[in-house]
Amino acid sequence: MNDWQRKSPLDWEVYVNKMVKVAAIEKHEYEGWVLTVDPVSASIVLATFLENEKVSISVVLGHAVQEVEILKEGDEEMKQRLSCIFAPEESKAYSPEEEEKRKNALKTWLEKNHIPVTEQGESGRTLCVAGVLTIDPPYGPEECSSSNEIILSRVQGLIQGYLEKQQ
Repeated sequence: MNDWQRKSPLDWEVYVNKMVKVAAIEKHEYEGWVLTVDPVSASIVLATFLENEKVSISVVLGHAVQEVEILKEGDEEMKQRLSCIFAPEESKAYSPEEEEKRKNALKTWLEKNHIPVTEQGESGRTLCVAGVLTIDPPYGPEECSSSNEIILSRVQGLIQGYLEKQQ
């Protein structure tokens, strides 16, 4: 086990959203922006921005890492670019006010249709349907979660229909 693998996730967090140079075994070197470090394997996920807004992702396996040098700090714009790399194309960022409005509208609609719904979590951001399904922000069918696949499928269909009528 090398020094890099002995670090803790809190140590690795220092490197996230920073431009680094990774020296690996067999004199290989990699440069890129650190997206994350896998806490199990200590592998580093690097993003490099190419022309035409394309992104190249590379993974340096934890056992191969010999040294990591921070070259540049990421500004807010870069942090935003990095956080959107794996976000789905259609996902939109909602302001807290818009998110609250979406939650309340969906909750009202579910209640109007006699579907029991409550708010969960310390900030009440998660909706809970009949105690067996949760809906997280931004409150679309993709954000539904349940171990009961039949309920999950039916509620996702209802929400999809509701959202289509809203447009």
